[in-house]
Amino acid sequence: MMFEYFPDNYPWSMAAVMAINAGAVLSEVHEALEPLKPVAAANDDAANDAWHARWMMLAERSERLADADDSAGRRLSASAKYKRAAVYYMTAERMCKSEAPIRIETYKRMLEMFRKGVERENGPVEWVEVPYSHDGVDTSLPCLFFPANPKAVVGDGPAPCIVHFDGLDVMKEFLDLAGLARAYAARGISTLMIDHPGVGEALRLRDLKLFPETEVPAGAAVDYLETRDDVDSDRIGMAGISLGGYYVPRAAGFEHRLKCAIAWGGINDYGKITRGRLDGTGTKLSVSHWEEHMNWVFGTNSAEEILEVVDRMNLEEAVPNIECPLLVVHGEGDRQIPLEMAQKTIREAVKSPRAELKVFTADDGGVEHCQVDHGALAVEYMTDWAADVLGGKTD
Repeated sequence: MMFEYFPDNYPWSMAAVMAINAGAVLSEVHEALEPLKPVAAANDDAANDAWHARWMMLAERSERLADADDSAGRRLSASAKYKRAAVYYMTAERMCKSEAPIRIETYKRMLEMFRKGVERENGPVEWVEVPYSHDGVDTSLPCLFFPANPKAVVGDGPAPCIVHFDGLDVMKEFLDLAGLARAYAARGISTLMIDHPGVGEALRLRDLKLFPETEVPAGAAVDYLETRDDVDSDRIGMAGISLGGYYVPRAAGFEHRLKCAIAWGGINDYGKITRGRLDGTGTKLSVSHWEEHMNWVFGTNSAEEILEVVDRMNLEEAVPNIECPLLVVHGEGDRQIPLEMAQKTIREAVKSPRAELKVFTADDGGVEHCQVDHGALAVEYMTDWAADVLGGKTD
């Protein structure tokens, strides 16, 4: 089970655990969060402003210490502290309202800290732009490309690659900080972590809104990867976390260049999930100001308009069209998405040559949403599975 620092506030508890999974230090997280316990249950604007202030305290401290290391030429130590500052800024930003100026200011500081952290360690991360067109708008999608470890690539040719989508409220930097790309790289697989419409930089700095047809940005990512000499265009797969459990099967049902699909969380019908949440009978929420956040992500203005979008976000048409291997990973105690949705996705993937459901149980851990209670278990399982399917390193 997930450690719940705030038993009466699930979004805050999950965000705190996510931060620790990405490199936060438990003792100073406790230092920041203990004063918030009296206001956590309210989860109102004042409480979320206090949340922002306490995480900003940690972020600015880590940034100050990183600057001191950097000035003294201690680049590796500076890198670690800049990355930790990025985690703290990211977590501070998570509970802000979309229209609050402090949200974008905090987000930009996170981007700066993340870049400094990568640059100081001379890391392999490459910032790339994927050309992208939709509804008559020509733009690009911001991505992080993490190359496979050359020593782990099987054979003499280029490496396979996973296109990794975010969720509703996760961003590409979190995926990297949580170690996902490094796990793929160690198995000889590159990763393209993409802020697609509705998330991360694409939403915050480019105002690109989420829409149900995720095969469009997925296809743009594949188009881009096909231009890279270091990627085997015949071994491109796709994965996604949380709402990625909808994004990825949807894309795989219509973008048949994908050679595998990994749904990290089996969201089969987002309309059903959203209706329950809006009427107060639904599952746990991942962020404060959830309805306001949904309007921001979709570019809608009301609950009715949200429903018009999410009612199109089901996998009835896409899943029966999936022709590549499919893995769905789910926790038996997921409080955001019922297990039966993951089971339905696998049951209806009738054309997939290898449709597999991995359920993490209490016996082993990882029972919560996207294994936030033990993320390493999911990462190890998914990257091993992808290596087996795409011809990566499996020993």
